[in-house]
Amino acid sequence: MDIAALSMAMSQNKIMSDVGTAVLSKAIDTGEQMGASIVNMIDRSMELSVNPNIGSNIDISV
Repeated sequence: MDIAALSMAMSQNKIMSDVGTAVLSKAIDTGEQMGASIVNMIDRSMELSVNPNIGSNIDISV
């Protein structure tokens, strides 16, 4: 059994695992930012879509 080859294979395996973890972390961060942006966009659109002057006064004649 070649110790040097085994050591290199284990090192490469660890590096690949670390890279995968870093990419996953970045993807999660991006997803959270996109979700926050969507919530913010919905909140702004709801504020613009509501007209506070409509329906505040009722004019009734009997």
